[in-house]
Amino acid sequence: MYLVTRAFPQEELYGLTSQLRRAASSVPANIAEGCGRNGDAELARFLGIALGSANELDYHLLLSRDLEYLPLSHYERLTIEAQEVAKMLSAFIERLRQSKTRKLIADSYSRLNTASERSIAAMARSYAIMSAITTSMR
Repeated sequence: MYLVTRAFPQEELYGLTSQLRRAASSVPANIAEGCGRNGDAELARFLGIALGSANELDYHLLLSRDLEYLPLSHYERLTIEAQEVAKMLSAFIERLRQSKTRKLIADSYSRLNTASERSIAAMARSYAIMSAITTSMR
């Protein structure tokens, strides 16, 4: 992105040039930060921020093309890359959400099994006590 934006007009240095560079560097930075956090929820949050930056980058590329700062060939290549990254991020976020859902279901099922086992054990104890009382009454 830095090479492409070097050809932009000097008056855009603190405008569109800066925004393009910031959005482009924000995508991998947020992915890296999310990977360094604890748990899938935080990773998904940072991947969401990276996805937003990828979409912002895509828009700024379109604007650069419309303003004729970016040749069509560069625009086409860069926008395809930005959109591919956005798709990959979306798929990864969805996978994390599905994994979380599966984990919640598995945890609930495990708690249900544990509760069922406790109920069965309690019923068995009650039956044993009742049998002992009945036997002692004979």
